[in-house]
Amino acid sequence: MTRFAYFDCFSGISGDMTLGALIDLGADAAAIEAAIRSMGLPDLSITASDVKKCGFRAVSVQINHPPEHAHRHLHHITDMIDSAGEIDQAAKSLAKRIFGHVAVAEAKVHGTTLEKVHFHEVGAIDSIADIVGAAVGITSLGITSAMASPVPTGTGSIKIDHGLVAVPAPATAEILAGIPIASCSIAKELTTPTGAAILKELCSEFGPIPSMIVDSIGYGAGTMDLPDQANMLRVLLGRRQATETSSGHAHTHHDQVVVLETNLDDATGEQIADCTNRLMDAGALDVTQTPCTMKKGRSGVILSVMSRTDDIAKLEELIFQHTPTIGIRRYLADRDTLPRQSITIDTSLGPIQAKSVTLPGGKKRVKVEDDDARRVADEHSLSTMEVRQLAAAALPGG
Repeated sequence: MTRFAYFDCFSGISGDMTLGALIDLGADAAAIEAAIRSMGLPDLSITASDVKKCGFRAVSVQINHPPEHAHRHLHHITDMIDSAGEIDQAAKSLAKRIFGHVAVAEAKVHGTTLEKVHFHEVGAIDSIADIVGAAVGITSLGITSAMASPVPTGTGSIKIDHGLVAVPAPATAEILAGIPIASCSIAKELTTPTGAAILKELCSEFGPIPSMIVDSIGYGAGTMDLPDQANMLRVLLGRRQATETSSGHAHTHHDQVVVLETNLDDATGEQIADCTNRLMDAGALDVTQTPCTMKKGRSGVILSVMSRTDDIAKLEELIFQHTPTIGIRRYLADRDTLPRQSITIDTSLGPIQAKSVTLPGGKKRVKVEDDDARRVADEHSLSTMEVRQLAAAALPGG
Protein backbone atom coordinates (compact mmCIF):
# COMPACT_ATOMS: atom_id res chain seq x y z
CA MET A 1 0.00 0.00 0.00
CA THR A 2 1.25 3.50 -0.86
CA ARG A 3 0.55 6.35 1.54
CA PHE A 4 0.73 10.11 2.04
CA ALA A 5 2.31 11.63 5.15
CA TYR A 6 1.94 15.09 6.67
CA PHE A 7 4.77 16.24 8.97
CA ASP A 8 3.41 18.64 11.58
CA CYS A 9 6.63 20.27 12.79
CA PHE A 10 5.16 22.56 15.46
CA SER A 11 8.26 21.97 17.65
CA GLY A 12 10.73 21.51 14.81
CA ILE A 13 12.14 18.24 13.53
CA SER A 14 15.19 16.05 14.11
CA GLY A 15 16.24 12.59 13.02
CA ASP A 16 15.32 10.91 16.30
CA MET A 17 11.94 12.67 16.43
CA THR A 18 11.22 11.40 12.90
CA LEU A 19 12.29 7.87 13.76
CA GLY A 20 10.14 7.91 16.91
CA ALA A 21 7.07 9.06 14.97
CA LEU A 22 7.59 6.37 12.32
CA ILE A 23 7.91 3.64 14.96
CA ASP A 24 4.76 5.00 16.62
CA LEU A 25 3.03 4.67 13.24
CA GLY A 26 3.93 0.99 13.08
CA ALA A 27 7.43 0.77 11.61
CA ASP A 28 9.16 -2.28 13.09
CA ALA A 29 11.86 -1.11 15.52
CA ALA A 30 13.53 -4.54 15.51
CA ALA A 31 13.73 -4.58 11.70
CA ILE A 32 15.13 -1.04 11.71
CA GLU A 33 17.75 -2.07 14.27
CA ALA A 34 18.72 -5.11 12.19
CA ALA A 35 19.00 -2.94 9.08
CA ILE A 36 21.33 -0.45 10.78
CA ARG A 37 23.43 -3.19 12.39
CA SER A 38 23.99 -4.72 8.93
CA MET A 39 25.91 -1.56 7.95
CA GLY A 40 28.89 -2.84 9.91
CA LEU A 41 27.58 -1.64 13.27
CA PRO A 42 27.01 -4.94 15.13
CA ASP A 43 27.18 -3.38 18.60
CA LEU A 44 24.41 -0.85 17.95
CA SER A 45 20.96 -1.18 19.49
CA ILE A 46 17.78 0.90 19.46
CA THR A 47 15.57 1.59 22.46
CA ALA A 48 12.09 2.92 21.68
CA SER A 49 9.94 3.84 24.67
CA ASP A 50 6.88 5.90 25.53
CA VAL A 51 7.55 9.20 27.29
CA LYS A 52 5.42 12.20 28.24
CA LYS A 53 5.96 15.67 26.81
CA CYS A 54 3.83 18.29 28.57
CA GLY A 55 1.42 15.49 29.47
CA PHE A 56 1.22 14.02 25.95
CA ARG A 57 2.52 10.56 25.02
CA ALA A 58 5.23 10.24 22.36
CA VAL A 59 7.84 7.67 21.35
CA SER A 60 11.42 8.47 22.32
CA VAL A 61 14.23 6.72 20.44
CA GLN A 62 17.67 6.16 21.92
CA ILE A 63 20.57 4.94 19.77
CA ASN A 64 22.96 2.89 21.90
CA HIS A 65 26.52 2.27 20.66
CA PRO A 66 30.12 2.26 21.89
CA PRO A 67 31.80 5.70 21.96
CA GLU A 68 33.71 6.76 18.84
CA HIS A 69 35.40 9.85 17.42
CA ALA A 70 35.29 9.18 13.68
CA HIS A 71 34.70 12.02 11.20
CA ARG A 72 33.33 10.39 8.07
CA HIS A 73 33.27 11.58 4.47
CA LEU A 74 30.22 11.09 2.26
CA HIS A 75 31.75 8.10 0.46
CA HIS A 76 32.34 6.34 3.79
CA ILE A 77 28.64 6.64 4.63
CA THR A 78 27.41 5.61 1.18
CA ASP A 79 29.74 2.59 1.29
CA MET A 80 28.26 1.61 4.66
CA ILE A 81 24.74 1.91 3.24
CA ASP A 82 25.56 -0.02 0.04
CA SER A 83 27.16 -2.86 2.03
CA ALA A 84 24.13 -3.35 4.29
CA GLY A 85 22.49 -6.71 3.65
CA GLU A 86 19.28 -5.97 5.58
CA ILE A 87 18.31 -2.75 3.78
CA ASP A 88 16.31 -2.91 0.54
CA GLN A 89 17.28 -0.84 -2.49
CA ALA A 90 14.49 1.72 -2.06
CA ALA A 91 15.57 2.52 1.49
CA LYS A 92 19.24 2.64 0.47
CA SER A 93 18.50 5.15 -2.29
CA LEU A 94 16.35 7.29 0.01
CA ALA A 95 19.01 7.33 2.75
CA LYS A 96 21.72 8.31 0.27
CA ARG A 97 19.59 11.14 -1.13
CA ILE A 98 18.98 12.48 2.39
CA PHE A 99 22.71 12.39 3.12
CA GLY A 100 23.25 14.09 -0.24
CA HIS A 101 21.29 17.14 0.94
CA VAL A 102 23.46 17.35 4.05
CA ALA A 103 26.65 16.94 2.01
CA VAL A 104 25.74 19.70 -0.46
CA ALA A 105 24.95 22.06 2.42
CA GLU A 106 28.11 21.22 4.36
CA ALA A 107 30.27 21.61 1.25
CA LYS A 108 28.78 25.02 0.54
CA VAL A 109 29.11 26.47 4.04
CA HIS A 110 32.68 25.18 4.37
CA GLY A 111 33.75 26.11 0.84
CA THR A 112 34.79 22.63 -0.24
CA THR A 113 33.65 19.83 -2.56
CA LEU A 114 31.33 16.88 -2.00
CA GLU A 115 34.31 14.52 -2.09
CA LYS A 116 36.28 16.45 0.53
CA VAL A 117 33.51 17.50 2.92
CA HIS A 118 33.51 15.54 6.16
CA PHE A 119 30.66 15.20 8.60
CA HIS A 120 30.91 15.99 12.29
CA GLU A 121 27.59 15.70 14.14
CA VAL A 122 25.79 14.19 11.13
CA GLY A 123 28.60 11.68 10.60
CA ALA A 124 28.23 10.31 14.12
CA ILE A 125 26.70 6.87 14.48
CA ASP A 126 23.48 8.11 16.08
CA SER A 127 22.83 10.52 13.20
CA ILE A 128 23.63 7.83 10.62
CA ALA A 129 21.22 5.52 12.45
CA ASP A 130 18.53 8.23 12.52
CA ILE A 131 18.70 8.86 8.77
CA VAL A 132 19.00 5.22 7.70
CA GLY A 133 16.37 4.18 10.25
CA ALA A 134 14.01 6.86 8.97
CA ALA A 135 14.56 5.71 5.38
CA VAL A 136 13.80 2.10 6.33
CA GLY A 137 10.71 3.20 8.29
CA ILE A 138 9.41 5.43 5.49
CA THR A 139 9.72 2.75 2.82
CA SER A 140 8.29 0.02 5.08
CA LEU A 141 5.21 2.15 5.78
CA GLY A 142 4.68 2.72 2.05
CA ILE A 143 5.06 6.51 2.23
CA THR A 144 5.50 7.74 -1.35
CA SER A 145 4.50 11.40 -1.00
CA ALA A 146 4.64 13.90 1.84
CA MET A 147 3.96 17.47 2.88
CA ALA A 148 5.02 19.47 5.94
CA SER A 149 4.09 22.53 7.93
CA PRO A 150 6.37 25.59 7.86
CA VAL A 151 9.41 24.72 9.95
CA PRO A 152 10.35 26.50 13.22
CA THR A 153 14.11 26.51 13.70
CA GLY A 154 14.37 28.12 17.13
CA THR A 155 16.68 31.05 17.95
CA GLY A 156 19.81 31.80 19.95
CA SER A 157 23.10 29.96 19.53
CA ILE A 158 24.53 26.46 19.92
CA LYS A 159 28.02 25.03 20.22
CA ILE A 160 29.12 22.57 17.54
CA ASP A 161 32.53 21.15 16.55
CA HIS A 162 33.36 24.39 14.72
CA GLY A 163 32.48 26.59 17.71
CA LEU A 164 29.53 28.77 18.66
CA VAL A 165 27.04 29.35 15.81
CA ALA A 166 23.66 30.99 15.47
CA VAL A 167 20.45 28.97 15.26
CA PRO A 168 19.61 27.65 12.74
CA ALA A 169 23.07 26.15 12.33
CA PRO A 170 24.74 27.02 9.00
CA ALA A 171 24.10 23.62 7.39
CA THR A 172 20.49 23.60 8.62
CA ALA A 173 19.87 27.06 7.18
CA GLU A 174 21.38 26.00 3.86
CA ILE A 175 19.24 22.85 3.67
CA LEU A 176 16.10 24.85 4.50
CA ALA A 177 16.66 27.30 1.63
CA GLY A 178 13.41 27.45 -0.33
CA ILE A 179 11.39 25.89 2.51
CA PRO A 180 8.97 28.08 4.52
CA ILE A 181 10.33 28.81 8.01
CA ALA A 182 7.91 29.50 10.86
CA SER A 183 8.60 32.33 13.30
CA CYS A 184 9.65 31.03 16.73
CA SER A 185 11.00 32.76 19.85
CA ILE A 186 12.23 29.64 21.67
CA ALA A 187 15.98 30.03 22.32
CA LYS A 188 16.81 26.42 21.44
CA GLU A 189 17.78 24.46 18.33
CA LEU A 190 14.44 22.97 17.27
CA THR A 191 15.40 21.79 13.78
CA THR A 192 18.62 19.88 13.09
CA PRO A 193 20.42 19.27 9.77
CA THR A 194 19.20 15.67 9.85
CA GLY A 195 15.56 16.66 10.30
CA ALA A 196 15.80 19.40 7.68
CA ALA A 197 17.34 16.99 5.15
CA ILE A 198 14.55 14.45 5.68
CA LEU A 199 11.95 17.13 4.92
CA LYS A 200 13.96 18.41 1.95
CA GLU A 201 13.94 14.99 0.34
CA LEU A 202 10.43 13.84 1.21
CA CYS A 203 8.22 16.92 0.99
CA SER A 204 7.18 18.58 -2.25
CA GLU A 205 4.77 21.00 -0.53
CA PHE A 206 4.67 23.03 2.69
CA GLY A 207 1.60 24.53 4.33
CA PRO A 208 -1.44 23.69 6.48
CA ILE A 209 -2.79 20.16 6.72
CA PRO A 210 -4.31 19.37 3.31
CA SER A 211 -7.49 17.49 2.52
CA MET A 212 -6.67 13.92 3.46
CA ILE A 213 -8.06 10.79 5.07
CA VAL A 214 -5.99 10.09 8.19
CA ASP A 215 -5.43 6.41 8.95
CA SER A 216 -3.03 6.80 11.87
CA ILE A 217 -0.95 9.39 13.73
CA GLY A 218 2.56 8.99 15.12
CA TYR A 219 4.29 11.12 17.75
CA GLY A 220 8.07 11.31 18.02
CA ALA A 221 9.61 12.88 21.12
CA GLY A 222 12.49 15.33 21.13
CA THR A 223 15.20 15.11 23.77
CA MET A 224 14.63 18.56 25.30
CA ASP A 225 11.75 19.66 27.50
CA LEU A 226 10.32 22.97 26.29
CA PRO A 227 8.42 25.45 28.47
CA ASP A 228 4.66 25.32 27.87
CA GLN A 229 5.06 23.31 24.65
CA ALA A 230 5.22 19.60 23.87
CA ASN A 231 8.55 18.93 22.17
CA MET A 232 7.36 16.34 19.68
CA LEU A 233 6.87 15.76 15.98
CA ARG A 234 3.41 14.69 14.79
CA VAL A 235 3.14 12.69 11.56
CA LEU A 236 -0.29 12.06 10.02
CA LEU A 237 -0.41 9.02 7.76
CA GLY A 238 -3.17 8.33 5.27
CA ARG A 239 -4.38 9.19 1.80
CA ARG A 240 -4.31 12.55 0.09
CA GLN A 241 -7.57 13.81 -1.38
CA ALA A 242 -7.43 15.62 -4.70
CA THR A 243 -7.76 19.40 -4.53
CA GLU A 244 -10.81 20.65 -6.36
CA THR A 245 -11.95 23.96 -7.80
CA SER A 246 -15.35 25.45 -7.00
CA SER A 247 -16.77 23.65 -10.02
CA GLY A 248 -15.72 20.32 -8.52
CA HIS A 249 -13.01 19.72 -11.11
CA ALA A 250 -9.42 19.08 -10.11
CA HIS A 251 -6.97 21.76 -11.24
CA THR A 252 -3.40 21.46 -12.41
CA HIS A 253 -0.43 22.30 -10.22
CA HIS A 254 2.01 24.83 -11.68
CA ASP A 255 5.67 24.97 -10.73
CA GLN A 256 9.08 25.56 -12.26
CA VAL A 257 11.92 23.11 -12.77
CA VAL A 258 15.44 23.44 -14.13
CA VAL A 259 16.49 21.41 -17.15
CA LEU A 260 20.17 20.46 -17.39
CA GLU A 261 21.43 19.33 -20.80
CA THR A 262 24.68 18.17 -22.30
CA ASN A 263 25.63 16.70 -25.68
CA LEU A 264 27.70 13.51 -25.60
CA ASP A 265 29.48 11.89 -28.55
CA ASP A 266 32.34 10.21 -26.70
CA ALA A 267 30.51 8.39 -23.90
CA THR A 268 29.75 4.68 -23.96
CA GLY A 269 26.26 3.31 -23.44
CA GLU A 270 27.41 1.87 -20.13
CA GLN A 271 28.66 5.28 -18.93
CA ILE A 272 25.42 7.01 -19.88
CA ALA A 273 23.29 4.32 -18.21
CA ASP A 274 25.41 4.48 -15.05
CA CYS A 275 25.16 8.28 -14.92
CA THR A 276 21.39 8.11 -15.48
CA ASN A 277 20.95 5.73 -12.53
CA ARG A 278 23.13 7.91 -10.29
CA LEU A 279 21.15 11.03 -11.23
CA MET A 280 17.83 9.36 -10.41
CA ASP A 281 19.20 8.09 -7.09
CA ALA A 282 20.37 11.64 -6.29
CA GLY A 283 16.89 13.11 -6.71
CA ALA A 284 16.54 14.03 -10.39
CA LEU A 285 12.88 14.35 -11.36
CA ASP A 286 13.52 12.70 -14.73
CA VAL A 287 16.42 11.81 -17.02
CA THR A 288 16.08 11.28 -20.78
CA GLN A 289 18.42 10.47 -23.68
CA THR A 290 17.75 11.85 -27.17
CA PRO A 291 19.77 10.65 -30.19
CA CYS A 292 21.37 13.49 -32.18
CA THR A 293 23.95 14.17 -34.89
CA MET A 294 26.87 16.28 -33.71
CA LYS A 295 29.80 18.00 -35.41
CA LYS A 296 31.72 16.06 -38.05
CA GLY A 297 28.63 13.88 -38.50
CA ARG A 298 29.22 11.95 -35.28
CA SER A 299 26.27 10.21 -33.65
CA GLY A 300 25.62 11.43 -30.13
CA VAL A 301 23.13 11.70 -27.31
CA ILE A 302 21.54 14.71 -25.63
CA LEU A 303 21.37 13.89 -21.91
CA SER A 304 18.51 15.91 -20.36
CA VAL A 305 17.96 16.06 -16.61
CA MET A 306 14.89 17.60 -14.95
CA SER A 307 15.93 19.04 -11.59
CA ARG A 308 14.58 20.92 -8.61
CA THR A 309 16.34 24.25 -8.14
CA ASP A 310 17.99 23.07 -4.93
CA ASP A 311 19.46 19.99 -6.61
CA ILE A 312 21.29 21.71 -9.49
CA ALA A 313 24.76 21.70 -7.94
CA LYS A 314 24.86 18.03 -6.95
CA LEU A 315 23.32 16.83 -10.23
CA GLU A 316 25.76 18.88 -12.32
CA GLU A 317 28.62 17.48 -10.28
CA LEU A 318 27.43 13.94 -11.02
CA ILE A 319 27.24 14.67 -14.77
CA PHE A 320 30.77 16.10 -14.80
CA GLN A 321 32.08 13.22 -12.71
CA HIS A 322 30.47 10.32 -14.59
CA THR A 323 30.51 11.48 -18.25
CA PRO A 324 33.26 12.96 -20.46
CA THR A 325 31.35 16.24 -20.94
CA ILE A 326 33.07 19.60 -20.42
CA GLY A 327 29.93 21.75 -20.40
CA ILE A 328 26.30 21.73 -19.23
CA ARG A 329 23.44 23.96 -20.37
CA ARG A 330 20.65 24.87 -17.98
CA TYR A 331 17.33 26.63 -18.38
CA LEU A 332 14.19 27.24 -16.34
CA ALA A 333 11.02 25.50 -17.52
CA ASP A 334 7.40 26.01 -16.48
CA ARG A 335 5.58 22.79 -15.64
CA ASP A 336 1.93 21.90 -15.10
CA THR A 337 1.11 18.60 -13.38
CA LEU A 338 -2.18 16.87 -12.70
CA PRO A 339 -3.29 15.82 -9.20
CA ARG A 340 -2.39 12.20 -8.62
CA GLN A 341 -2.52 9.64 -5.87
CA SER A 342 -1.37 6.08 -5.38
CA ILE A 343 -4.18 3.53 -5.12
CA THR A 344 -4.54 -0.22 -4.61
CA ILE A 345 -6.74 -2.22 -7.00
CA ASP A 346 -8.17 -5.42 -5.50
CA THR A 347 -8.16 -8.15 -8.17
CA SER A 348 -8.56 -11.91 -8.30
CA LEU A 349 -4.75 -12.10 -8.37
CA GLY A 350 -4.41 -9.98 -5.26
CA PRO A 351 -3.78 -6.27 -4.72
CA ILE A 352 -2.09 -4.33 -7.54
CA GLN A 353 -0.59 -0.88 -7.07
CA ALA A 354 -1.60 1.87 -9.49
CA LYS A 355 -1.60 5.63 -9.92
CA SER A 356 -4.85 7.59 -10.29
CA VAL A 357 -4.64 10.92 -12.13
CA THR A 358 -7.46 13.49 -12.12
CA LEU A 359 -7.93 15.26 -15.45
CA PRO A 360 -8.96 18.96 -15.61
CA GLY A 361 -12.53 17.95 -16.41
CA GLY A 362 -12.74 15.78 -13.30
CA LYS A 363 -12.39 12.38 -14.97
CA LYS A 364 -9.96 9.82 -13.55
CA ARG A 365 -7.21 8.05 -15.44
CA VAL A 366 -5.64 5.01 -13.80
CA LYS A 367 -2.30 3.44 -14.71
CA VAL A 368 -0.94 0.28 -13.12
CA GLU A 369 2.58 0.65 -11.71
CA ASP A 370 4.98 -1.14 -14.05
CA ASP A 371 6.99 -2.83 -11.29
CA ASP A 372 3.82 -4.23 -9.74
CA ALA A 373 2.51 -5.39 -13.12
CA ARG A 374 5.75 -7.31 -13.66
CA ARG A 375 5.63 -8.78 -10.17
CA VAL A 376 2.09 -10.11 -10.60
CA ALA A 377 2.83 -11.29 -14.15
CA ASP A 378 5.85 -13.29 -12.93
CA GLU A 379 3.92 -14.78 -10.01
CA HIS A 380 1.08 -16.02 -12.24
CA SER A 381 2.91 -16.71 -15.54
CA LEU A 382 1.00 -13.98 -17.35
CA SER A 383 2.00 -11.10 -19.58
CA THR A 384 1.99 -7.59 -18.15
CA MET A 385 -0.67 -6.75 -20.74
CA GLU A 386 -2.99 -9.38 -19.25
CA VAL A 387 -2.33 -8.04 -15.74
CA ARG A 388 -3.21 -4.50 -16.83
CA GLN A 389 -6.42 -5.70 -18.50
CA LEU A 390 -7.40 -7.59 -15.34
CA ALA A 391 -6.72 -4.53 -13.19
CA ALA A 392 -8.76 -2.30 -15.51
CA ALA A 393 -11.69 -4.72 -15.33
CA ALA A 394 -11.56 -4.64 -11.51
CA LEU A 395 -12.00 -0.86 -11.38
CA PRO A 396 -15.48 0.59 -10.71
CA GLY A 397 -17.24 0.77 -14.06
CA GLY A 398 -14.59 -1.50 -15.59
